[in-house]
Amino acid sequence: MKIYLNYHRLSLIGLFQWLTLLPLLAQDLDPRAYLWLPIKTTTIVTGYAYSTGAVLTDPTLPITDLDATVQSASFGIVHNFNLFGLTSQAMVALPYSWAQVSGKVSGQPRQEYRSGLADSRMRLTVLVKGGPSSGLAEVMKAPRRTVIGVSMNLIAPTGQFFSDKLINLGTNRWSFRPELAISKPLGKRWLMDIYSGCWFFTANNTFFPGSSLRTQEPMGAFQTHFSYNITPRFWVAINWTYYVGGTSSLNGKYNDDRVNNTRIGLTAVMPVGKANSIKLAMSTGAIVRVGQDFTTFSFGWQRSWIGKSKFDLKD
Repeated sequence: MKIYLNYHRLSLIGLFQWLTLLPLLAQDLDPRAYLWLPIKTTTIVTGYAYSTGAVLTDPTLPITDLDATVQSASFGIVHNFNLFGLTSQAMVALPYSWAQVSGKVSGQPRQEYRSGLADSRMRLTVLVKGGPSSGLAEVMKAPRRTVIGVSMNLIAPTGQFFSDKLINLGTNRWSFRPELAISKPLGKRWLMDIYSGCWFFTANNTFFPGSSLRTQEPMGAFQTHFSYNITPRFWVAINWTYYVGGTSSLNGKYNDDRVNNTRIGLTAVMPVGKANSIKLAMSTGAIVRVGQDFTTFSFGWQRSWIGKSKFDLKD
């Protein structure tokens, strides 16, 4: 038996995969990513993102004045489950992107078009405090509480990559980000989320023009979100993220591309019926040293189900 999301104290969040365009990492602005939800909650997510603006590539490449318009459609599945008595969540998302890119190669104007799969993304989240494995009834009865969570994010090299091309949809490397998060209620309607993580990257052994070795040092990633419940299932959020580090090297020679960037954004999630919701979001570069100087608009739809658990059977 399935129970649709028709209660008021709980609202699910969709997790959307923003676009990736070499050499950018996916831009993370995920408010309420560590909500305490009943186990056996399953959510199907679809999304569309449109990004435009200037993107700085690796300074070793003979390309300047790069400007890109990238569209991306994504499909994902999110599932909550019991892990040693703790509420845990697994997420998988696969995007498909279209990119129109213009710039100057060795001083000559050029235009490129790419379409294909982008790098897929996976995440495992565990609520280590404030989120015991529970059914729907227990979560509904519990007072608002501070939640502490940890997660491991993974970006897999499933995206389209041509070693002899300057612009690619995929990165041809693995990326990992362990993260620690705290989600704290502020009064009856406000919620503050703070995340602290660090990206680690494997090497790309076939970087342009096909035989180069590109590596990247770890990059810190920090997020702060303040969200407000207009109604129990209709909320808006102000988002902030900061990236630092991530200097790259090409064949052992380090580049002057250490990031020290800030992005800001807005998010709104609105219910549509009992089991569906839509998500609108935008983000833009606020302070940019290298890369990430673009603006993204996105739209997403999700549908959620809650399966009967052993906790509900006790009631």
